[in-house]
Amino acid sequence: MVSDRPISELFAQHRTLRSLEFFPPKDDAQMEAMRSAAAALKRISPSFVSVTYGAGGGTRERTARASAMLKDEFGFTVMPHLTCVGHSRAELNDLADRIHAGGFRNIMALRGDPPKGDTTFVPAPDGLSHASELVALLKARHPEFCLGVAGYPEKHPEAASLDADLDHLKRKVDAGASFVTTQLFFDNSAYYSFVARCQRRGLAVPIVPGIMPVLSLKQIQRFTTMCGATLPAKLIKRLEAAGEAPEIVEALGLDWALTQIRELLANGAPGYHLYIMNRAKSALALAAGLAA
Repeated sequence: MVSDRPISELFAQHRTLRSLEFFPPKDDAQMEAMRSAAAALKRISPSFVSVTYGAGGGTRERTARASAMLKDEFGFTVMPHLTCVGHSRAELNDLADRIHAGGFRNIMALRGDPPKGDTTFVPAPDGLSHASELVALLKARHPEFCLGVAGYPEKHPEAASLDADLDHLKRKVDAGASFVTTQLFFDNSAYYSFVARCQRRGLAVPIVPGIMPVLSLKQIQRFTTMCGATLPAKLIKRLEAAGEAPEIVEALGLDWALTQIRELLANGAPGYHLYIMNRAKSALALAAGLAA
């Protein structure tokens, strides 16, 4: 079995990284749709892809299955997500062993959201409370793991302040994280000020901007409410003017994302991470736009 290369090696080459995020399919039909999307996305040669991990570990087996499919069938470098939710330390060590045995060398280490219906995070018995603890556990278990962690340009919704949020991020990096991927944002100034704050705190790891092309005004309003991101008034006005015409909304969303990415790369971002909701079309359109 061929093991994935650590993503940190790609950053060291100073190439522009392009990564895509999948979520695990719920059934066989969704798995086939994901397979079709992956086949289409193979054309644009993403630097790596990630696979999310549902609240409470509810998608654990599906995350593993989807990750294996993307790695073995398509040859992608795959970064499975892993969260603290619902797992003891022993279970997390076992999961780390399984991920390692599968040839994966990259993990997105997250605290995770509480299971649906819960409003506060409660660690499992003998579990972990913070992503920084998960980073430390994974590095102790398999030091060669390259670990990504999440950063919040506009502050994690649960953080008391921007400074407190940055304290959490620094603990994750100090524990051994190799890079940061940001939560989605729609105003690049949020990313620039976040990177500047990180640099002032001595965080020297790459910070990858996370971009989500808008496909629906209602959907993106729901996402931004959950994660604490802001929708610029100009973008809302454009989407409202498009009304119920999904193809126009999608075109506007792609144009906004394309403008964001071009400007971010021109201003030194190490690459970009696309939250594509398992849809190939928007990622292919953005790749084509950036190639023009």
